[in-house]
Amino acid sequence: MIISILAVLFTFGLVIFLHEFGHFIFCKLSGIKVEAFSFGFGKELYGRTSGPTRYSIRAIPLGGYVKPAGETLDEVSGASDEYFSKPWYIRLGVVLSGPFMNYLLAFVLFSGVILIVGEPRPSTEPVIGEVTSGYPADLAGLKKGDRIIKVSGMDVPTWDAMAKEIHARLEKEVVVVYRRGDVESEVKLVTRPSPEGGPVRGVIGISPGPVYLRVPLIKGVRMGLHQCWYWTRFTVETLASNVVKREKPDLAGPIGIVNIVSKAAHTGMADLFFLIGLISVAVGFFNLLPIPLLDGGWALLFLFEGIFRRKITPTVMKVMNGTGMAMLLSILIFATYSDLARIKASHDAKKAAAATQEGVDETAKQFGIAVPVKGK
Repeated sequence: MIISILAVLFTFGLVIFLHEFGHFIFCKLSGIKVEAFSFGFGKELYGRTSGPTRYSIRAIPLGGYVKPAGETLDEVSGASDEYFSKPWYIRLGVVLSGPFMNYLLAFVLFSGVILIVGEPRPSTEPVIGEVTSGYPADLAGLKKGDRIIKVSGMDVPTWDAMAKEIHARLEKEVVVVYRRGDVESEVKLVTRPSPEGGPVRGVIGISPGPVYLRVPLIKGVRMGLHQCWYWTRFTVETLASNVVKREKPDLAGPIGIVNIVSKAAHTGMADLFFLIGLISVAVGFFNLLPIPLLDGGWALLFLFEGIFRRKITPTVMKVMNGTGMAMLLSILIFATYSDLARIKASHDAKKAAAATQEGVDETAKQFGIAVPVKGK
């Protein structure tokens, strides 16, 4: 529990704080006075004023915020160092600097994980890397790390040899001999047809674990850049497909992200840092969407100002703020609903799988079959 809490605080704190730090740095470089820059929210635990800026550490370490002088038209006094006194392209740079920092963080994390851990490739060893929930292997009790020794009496020294034997037995019983630690056991199970999209063959719901190959510096940097591009493109294509097909988008809200981060924290530092990179890309991309109140919404408004030479009015800002707040609340409610629906679906699936396994065990007892058959 403590590890999960620390991982969540670290993830949200790092991703959001660096986003705000990007705004802060650009304000400083462009001569905009910053009145406050904080790490965290809530009650101030420690603060120090240096020049015009109040630097502080606050009680809730979930990000931070930056407050430039004259950030709303109501606050503008006409001083040259105020936010809205600067040309539209300076303000555009300020709003884009936050998402830029998110992508920079993701690039550093992706490249770092790849260079330190290596490039993942599927293992050729017949060792289970993942077990798909609800599939025959899962229902039979096979677990990650189990080494498959024989399939229906045939030795399987490699993953391909094992897969060949299983694929050939579509919807037929197979006897799997496996080793877990120093104990060798066997189970009987019936294969399922493979999912749509390829040749129909027998599967039991397992996949190989990864092995990691050393990567040269330049290649690791290129792969880090590619990861930023790949996940951005994947998000755009997914959203476009949802719109074209009129499908409900599969969004993860705070509950879903907390759950994912918690799981990653228990699987290893590499997985956690790679996940932080993914979340940073998601935050950067989300903030670039042309939604009022987000960086992308302001960027669109400033571009409009620059192209048509028309100043933003207090009325426009009021409409932007109201519309943006309504849209963001709607997205938050929908994402939270999706999180809760996924949790319920997962819970129902586990109950159904348990009930199915119980029925299999009962049937096996009636016919005098032991599952697992033997252990040694």
